[in-house]
Amino acid sequence: MGKVSYSPGIEYVQGSLAKPKKQDGHNHGDYLIGTHRTAPTENPNCTRIYIRKGNTYGQNVSKSQESIAARLRFSAVSTAVNTRSKDLTKIAADRAAFLEQKDLPGGRKTMKGYLWKVEGQAYDQQHG
Repeated sequence: MGKVSYSPGIEYVQGSLAKPKKQDGHNHGDYLIGTHRTAPTENPNCTRIYIRKGNTYGQNVSKSQESIAARLRFSAVSTAVNTRSKDLTKIAADRAAFLEQKDLPGGRKTMKGYLWKVEGQAYDQQHG
């Protein structure tokens, strides 16, 4: 196994040492990653260097019908949640309903989570 020797003043190296170039908004290529373990141990060689193979964005991968349906549902519910959170006619009623269910078992703890639950159920009733 190879060893890494550092110059005086360099204690260790951690993180991405060499990043691939971006193309089309994605990284294509290999990463060179250094890690340093800080746990107490008898082994003085706590630094590791890894090569992570590049991502395979842009490949023609067939998507299942379930995957496509899940993406469509997420997109529709996300749009509905954003629209509903800005609708002044529903804010007061939504806030009251949220506070009512917040402390119940299975209740959503955040307003955004509550809106996702409500709009998700509405989507499922329309499409399911």
